[in-house]
Amino acid sequence: MIQVPTGSGKTYAAVMGPIAAMLQTPAKGLQLLYITPLRALSRDIEQSILRPIQEMGWNLRVESRTGDTSSARKTRQLKAMPDILITTPESLSLMLSYAGTQALFGSLRSVILDEWHELLSSKRGTQTELCLSHLRGLQPNLQTWAVSATLGNVQEAAQTAVGRTAAPVVIQSNLERKTVIQSILPESVDTFPWGGHLGLRMFEELVAALDIEKSTLIFTNTRFQAERWFQALSFALPEYTDRIALHHSSIDVKEREAIEAGLKAGHIKWVVCTSSLDLGVDFQPVERVVQIGSAKNLARLLQRAGRSAHVPQGTSQVFFLPTNALELLEISAFRSGLKAGDIEARHPLNKPYDVLIQHLVTLASGDGFKANETLENIRKTVSYANLTDTEFDWILEFITQGGKSLSAYPRYQKVGSNTGVYQVSDAQITRMHRMSIGTITSNQAVQIRYMNQTRIGAVEESFVSRMKKGDVFFFAGKQLEFFMMKDMVVYVKSTSKKSTVIPTWAGGNLAISGSLSTHLRKEIERSRNHTDLNLELDRILPILSAQERISHLPTDDELLIECCKTREGQHLYVFPFEGRFVHEGLGFLWGYRFAHQKNATFTISVNDYGFEILAPKGYPFKELFSNQFFGLDSLIEDIKASLNLSELIGRKFRGIAQIAGLVFKGYPTAKKTSNQLQISSSLIYDVFTKYEPENLLLKQAENEVLAEQLEAHRLALTLDRLSKLKVIWKETKRPSPFAFPLLVERLNSRMSNESLLERIERMKQQWEGK
Repeated sequence: MIQVPTGSGKTYAAVMGPIAAMLQTPAKGLQLLYITPLRALSRDIEQSILRPIQEMGWNLRVESRTGDTSSARKTRQLKAMPDILITTPESLSLMLSYAGTQALFGSLRSVILDEWHELLSSKRGTQTELCLSHLRGLQPNLQTWAVSATLGNVQEAAQTAVGRTAAPVVIQSNLERKTVIQSILPESVDTFPWGGHLGLRMFEELVAALDIEKSTLIFTNTRFQAERWFQALSFALPEYTDRIALHHSSIDVKEREAIEAGLKAGHIKWVVCTSSLDLGVDFQPVERVVQIGSAKNLARLLQRAGRSAHVPQGTSQVFFLPTNALELLEISAFRSGLKAGDIEARHPLNKPYDVLIQHLVTLASGDGFKANETLENIRKTVSYANLTDTEFDWILEFITQGGKSLSAYPRYQKVGSNTGVYQVSDAQITRMHRMSIGTITSNQAVQIRYMNQTRIGAVEESFVSRMKKGDVFFFAGKQLEFFMMKDMVVYVKSTSKKSTVIPTWAGGNLAISGSLSTHLRKEIERSRNHTDLNLELDRILPILSAQERISHLPTDDELLIECCKTREGQHLYVFPFEGRFVHEGLGFLWGYRFAHQKNATFTISVNDYGFEILAPKGYPFKELFSNQFFGLDSLIEDIKASLNLSELIGRKFRGIAQIAGLVFKGYPTAKKTSNQLQISSSLIYDVFTKYEPENLLLKQAENEVLAEQLEAHRLALTLDRLSKLKVIWKETKRPSPFAFPLLVERLNSRMSNESLLERIERMKQQWEGK
């Protein structure tokens, strides 16, 4: 595994060794497989690898194979593979579903896993592990290179890449790469901050701080935010609209390619983008990076910062623009974290059964597999090291008979066994499976096209379902008028009518990491002393001073709990500073433990800094509180009791059902709607719950809710940490500056004939007048 800073030449370090071996002992067929997490990266990697090959005149063929590759080229590749193939986990898995994999991969010598940290802790990483385990079964001497820039647990990541039976070698360097963070500060901050009250209000400050002649990537955390910022910058600089571009994964691939080419050539100077450009794309002209809002994660910030000055030992320059005042604390925490060299760890998943089910059907769709040999290969992966015989037998029964619950339905009897080889014999099942390969289960997307069939991109079905003919929306930097939707395609036409309607996409919430939260708490304590303050802490001082005056500013060994009475009821505000996912679990857990002593109906809101429990007037929070609230003995049982866990598990099961092949998204010309997919998976979930409660996929759904959505492991660590702190109870007459964002979070989800901004301003005037 090669683990060095961004811009240090990792790609060539991994590629040139295998290329040298290929030149020394030439062979025919595929010899080097390069796996990348993003299709956008494949084009850039292909050009990087081709450069020395063409300049040296080496007789090697390099090609890409991703979802963007034409069907004609894919067919040609299966007949005559190039020497070097750049692909994604999904495309590799798809190749394994064809007969003749021994011939396809018979000459394979090396595999390179690019941006391994990005794949490692996801189901795509598990899918990659399984594919590699099969390739190693075909080629026992297969060499694996993993490439990563930002990772906290290098040894574990290396072991996962090479499999359990190999001893990994970690290659690191003493190259230092500096990251300089410069904040774009508001002139002043409100005493009562709330999420989103800065951000776009500061676009003029951002324009003033940047230079249109300097190549700049402007990162946002969501596609919606990217669309809004592109709109604002185009409005601010109408004379430079041809030099400003928008880039995110929902925009059509040809337009994204044109933007990337324009950025490299220097025609395009500013690109507003999402994570679609924060991996190892090499844009040499990029001089600086802007981060809109907190990156929430030290590794993510380093990765994005590395897009600027993309050369060995370059100095990355990051402009940080906060979207709310409390993010000034996070900027300061980022500086401390980077100075300390803290990077988040990423761990492989533990036995996701749905990915294994898909993998086995993939193998059965191709040459087939033998149970004992395949189980031996699977157990060589880190993710499935502890897979039991019982679990594997259950999965075999599931793919051959449909398990206990679905055995009466032939469509779930996908795989048959003939003389010990498991294979799919039904051509239709094979076709349907190939169209379903992959582990990304985001909401159903629909294509957007002009009336002349020119593609613009894709949005989620839930957005367009609310539109009617003549409605105007802003997408991909264009004003579009909705005309009609037919065959899961939205037809639009350009319009000069203005609109503020922008598509929203699922999955927009990011939470601060454990590493960043540790530094955040230290920054709060540092600000108490009013000494050695940086620009961010100095600017946020009015808020922190108001917090101290109205309530209390906690030290690193204190837990602040505030009680406040309003016309709404009795408020309890708790500030562990551990991130919204941990606080969600903690809020419901404490709500359950309070209600266990005295029944009440609670409303809970959370953010990255704390959580609120709103109870009826007069609820005795402080009287009922005890050390039992930090208890770990019945943690999982209490979490299950505190939440409608069956509803959460049901939602999680929908994605698992898609990956495991229980529901089919439909053929390209007849895609199923999200509602149809939801109904199908819900019916199966109900059947399993009623007739087969021990079903492994139900067990997986529950584990994923606890581990991913509620971060149960981190929640346990948080409770242990909180139990050692001094609890500070404060009775306040109104919500403190730390509590105010939680109040707004709850108000934002309520219906009212008064706008959120009007309600906030009215409350602030009332409180400031007291």
